Amino acid sequence: MICTTLVQAQTFHKKDLEPKQDSIEKKAFLKSLGNGFYPTKYINLDLRYLIKFNQYEGVRTGIGGETNDVFSEKHRLNSYVVYGFRDRRFKYSIGGGFRLAEKSNTWINLSYTDDLQETGSAKFLTDKRFFQFFEPRLLNIDLFHKHITKSISLEHTLGSKLLLGSEFATSKIDPTYAYTFDLKDENFETYDITAAKIAIQWSPFNNLIITDSEQPEHSEGYPQFTLQYTKSFKNILNGNFNFSKLDFRTIYKIGNETDAFSEITLVSGFAIGETPLTHLYHAYPNNITKEKILQRFSVAGLNSFETMFFNEFFSDRFATIQFKHYLKPFNVSKTLKPQLVLITRYAIGDMKYPERHQKITFGSLEKGYTESGFELNKLFYGFGLSFTYRYGTYHLPNIEDNIAFKFTFNVSL
Repeated sequence: MICTTLVQAQTFHKKDLEPKQDSIEKKAFLKSLGNGFYPTKYINLDLRYLIKFNQYEGVRTGIGGETNDVFSEKHRLNSYVVYGFRDRRFKYSIGGGFRLAEKSNTWINLSYTDDLQETGSAKFLTDKRFFQFFEPRLLNIDLFHKHITKSISLEHTLGSKLLLGSEFATSKIDPTYAYTFDLKDENFETYDITAAKIAIQWSPFNNLIITDSEQPEHSEGYPQFTLQYTKSFKNILNGNFNFSKLDFRTIYKIGNETDAFSEITLVSGFAIGETPLTHLYHAYPNNITKEKILQRFSVAGLNSFETMFFNEFFSDRFATIQFKHYLKPFNVSKTLKPQLVLITRYAIGDMKYPERHQKITFGSLEKGYTESGFELNKLFYGFGLSFTYRYGTYHLPNIEDNIAFKFTFNVSL
């Protein structure tokens, strides 16, 4: 009798644990997919490189991946290779890293990359990995520069509130468009840049939480602050220019995401010295230069200026502020819960030496650029609609040129 009861208790205990374990594994799998990885035993395949499209490469497709903790908890390898069908060229990257300290998650990384980068774009070293099934704004970009970059970087965390990153890199830059950087004593159509970066992200209201998998995760709090400094060096490892850049971003959310809430994002940048156009700033425009509204109909980005035309403005100092107010989703049915988002964006900027940038024309943001509108998201399988209107100083004479009417796409796992 005692033996029978013991066996029954053990059987019950085993059956009781199996659904919980399956749930944890399913949750981990979905989280991995949400981050853009398809996990296998030793390698996580990177879904970001499967297929993309832009105006320069056309269809861009390839494969990438990185080793996981089963392969090694102290070492990692990562690589990708892609091919652009319009420019008929392979691009690739290979890299790896090793962990110096487990408690602070300190890693040293090395990489070699031969690829394209959007001119005027800026990225923070501390930005966490971000994945979308497709990147709406990427569809419309046409101004890229080729770069061959060798880099060594260090990443380090201090609890849940502080993230540090640093990088030293050399890059060979070759714009894919007609461009000359005129410094009077010498003109550059291609050039080398040797630069160091240091970044810090401070999230004072983040907290650590323990999940069902017993692995600590971050509960994000707001506001969050990110600051990055870049310094390039002339005559070091063939570097052609001396310049400095300081970039700042803060994000603040008010309210609960399960109800109505607001989000405010402030981004600013400042560059001084001999800074080529490739390393200056745009305000993340997302409007195609076409004559009719329907010809410009595309997909809205997440934080881009929808009425601002590509390559319309460049700055060596700029600031943007974006306000979004998310209304509580409308509970139409179990599967249909659209959400209305009210949006206002403002950008201001200037350039000290526009005459240095030859063979390309662009405007200044010194008078301040404003657009407002709304999104009605998740109307059908993640798709919605966006309407934005450009007004103020940079309002255009033709009314329809101030209007952006687009799809939106929002899917979360």
